[in-house]
Amino acid sequence: MKVPDVCHDVLSPVKFLSRSAAVYPEKVAVVHGEKRFSYREFQERVNRLANGLKAMGIVKGDKVAFLCPNIPPMLEAHYAVPMIGAVLVSINVRLAPGEISYIINHSDSKAVFVDTQLASSILPVLSELEEVRFFVNICDATDDLPLPGREYESFLAEGSPSSPAIEVDDEYQLATINYTSGTTGRPKGVMYHHRGAYLNALGEIQEAAMTSDAVYLWTLPMFHCNGWCFTWAVTAVGGTHVCLRQVEAGTIFRLIMAEKVSHLCAAPTILIMMVSYPEAKHLQLHRPLTILTAGAPPSPTVIEQIEGLGATIIHVYGLTEVYGPHSVCARQGSWDSLGREELARIKSRQGVAYVTALYMDVMDMVTMEPVPRDGKTMGEIVMRGNNVMLGYYKDQKATDDAFRGGWFHSGDLAVIHPDGYVQIMDRGKDIIISGGENISSIELENVIYRHPMVQEVAVVSSPDPKWGEVPKAFVTPKPGTNPTAEEIIDFCKANLARFKAPKEVVFCDLPKTATGKITKFTLRDREWQGRERKVN
Repeated sequence: MKVPDVCHDVLSPVKFLSRSAAVYPEKVAVVHGEKRFSYREFQERVNRLANGLKAMGIVKGDKVAFLCPNIPPMLEAHYAVPMIGAVLVSINVRLAPGEISYIINHSDSKAVFVDTQLASSILPVLSELEEVRFFVNICDATDDLPLPGREYESFLAEGSPSSPAIEVDDEYQLATINYTSGTTGRPKGVMYHHRGAYLNALGEIQEAAMTSDAVYLWTLPMFHCNGWCFTWAVTAVGGTHVCLRQVEAGTIFRLIMAEKVSHLCAAPTILIMMVSYPEAKHLQLHRPLTILTAGAPPSPTVIEQIEGLGATIIHVYGLTEVYGPHSVCARQGSWDSLGREELARIKSRQGVAYVTALYMDVMDMVTMEPVPRDGKTMGEIVMRGNNVMLGYYKDQKATDDAFRGGWFHSGDLAVIHPDGYVQIMDRGKDIIISGGENISSIELENVIYRHPMVQEVAVVSSPDPKWGEVPKAFVTPKPGTNPTAEEIIDFCKANLARFKAPKEVVFCDLPKTATGKITKFTLRDREWQGRERKVN
């Protein structure tokens, strides 16, 4: 039957702003240093940006790129660009010039907004940008105009503050393109639609238990899965966005205290940075602090340490292809009787699908049948539902491969426990098959994290003439400590089957992505350079 018009409204996350601006017009929406924007002012700035883009000829379907840290213009872009039917392309601020030019060209971006502190990342490739019609300089930290374009605030000043028509007539209309990190070649453009962004934002609100008094600190890059959709979720509840140009432990704690922060998101490496901060143990929270963590399976040790500061950890799991988090380690009342160490171990699982996602399973990679719920049999995590991407932009082959069998394939190997909770054992390429025995690099990392002198660790496979491959550990010691390789290896043998212990330990700083995730593939590729590694 035909649905009456009064029963239907196109779901789009940009609509959250008009609602909150009407309900909380004078409430602080955005904090950036000494700047404070109310919801009325925030909406007016978004309208000016949207109307300014239209005046420059940006139309429905055009792509608009932003190379910008977590400051107000990046947040404003998440509303203004998709509001007029255009598509936001948020670019990783740590990429090299060649990678940035590839993304701008591949996405067919017509306009590029660049924070002037990041101008050196794009100046060398200006002549390579094929479709760009105009640039805008965001002079948040420096006043010079290194690019051939306008200044952001003057661009806003010339735009009308009136609300433009929202040009979204299809929930599956393209809203944003987020590029993957390109760990296996060129980065792929992950296409988000309005419906998925809207529903995933609501999922974040529920799982993070956010209400109108929420104060959210932007420790997670907005360019990463559109900030896991918190760019829209915080606004939906009428909460306050606290911007953060640079992630640094002292600044994080200062803002937590000064702004009475209630929520933040962070990769485990950021949590390690926080618990390693000398003043952390003296922190006296003014209000409860909820931290969502994902990006890599957090070790139980890190969870226990961060909760020791008085925060509550919510472990979520997902990928760029599913708008960020897709599952949550939902807390059970029966866990209240568990000790801190056991509770931290349970909370390190990837858990169950969000209520807005619903569909996640662990399946045999050959038969595509669900694995037994025994906590032992490994398979691949697969997902489907409202928050699965439309596909990869201009890459049908990769899209078809990702969606084979009617599910999105994560590439993560996991078990599913009798209670239905999923637990990642490894990435497909990170599982170590030594002499026919499967060794989980994550299991080994979790043991090494328990060593009192270890701050961070990554375990990868290393070629071995006898066993084919063996575990090798790369360790960053805690400041002021000097562990030996023998101590680490002996510790593993005392806490695991001896064959799972690393055969070698290297002490070093670990390579990381812009979101703080350790790039194990970098370490693995170095080990296997010039040699072929086969993973079944």
